[in-house]
Amino acid sequence: MKKISSILVLAIMAIAMTSCKNSEKERAQTTVDDYTMYIDSVSNVLANDADQKWDEIEKYAEKKKEQAHNELKTLEDKADLEARMEASSKKWDEFKQNVVDYRLRMEAENAKVAMRSSLFSGVVIKDDMNFDWVNKDNILSVYDHFVTTASKNKDSYSREQWDDIKMMYEALDTRKNTVEKEGLTSADNLKIAGLKVQFATMYKINRIGAKAEENQEAKK
Repeated sequence: MKKISSILVLAIMAIAMTSCKNSEKERAQTTVDDYTMYIDSVSNVLANDADQKWDEIEKYAEKKKEQAHNELKTLEDKADLEARMEASSKKWDEFKQNVVDYRLRMEAENAKVAMRSSLFSGVVIKDDMNFDWVNKDNILSVYDHFVTTASKNKDSYSREQWDDIKMMYEALDTRKNTVEKEGLTSADNLKIAGLKVQFATMYKINRIGAKAEENQEAKK
């Protein structure tokens, strides 16, 4: 009788241990499912949309990942779940990089817009380089502000920025050819000529200097 009782106790204990292991496996399965489904979901969101709520998205993803890892720590049979975690983590890293790249592009674009705007007294200059707003009455002040602003900030411009500045300068020059036919005074034209000489010298020196600095940085 005692022997039978002992066998029953051992059987019950074995069933309990198996049940416990199954429960651990189920919990791990659930947390991994939660993580992978979340990553699958957010990875389909456009980078510009994700950027708007990035802190919230990243925080939640890390939380789900940590929960899954904690459940897997003590689990023995977990190769399949770890493989799923690794695949989802790779997808997350790729998605995260897309958002980072988008942010860098936007920062560069915003910096470009700000620089252009500063050179033209707050006027937004788009890539079409439309200068129809420049006329015989304001063109001298436009040139003057452009050259004065470039001179003040010449040490901070990169080689790429100098190239963009030169492109805007040439577009302004093209507009000047039209304005001259619309009645630009000789006095204003002479002053503009002086500003053009000033800019040409400044551009040549500082563009070369910016390129040299970039080469030095590249060597490091």
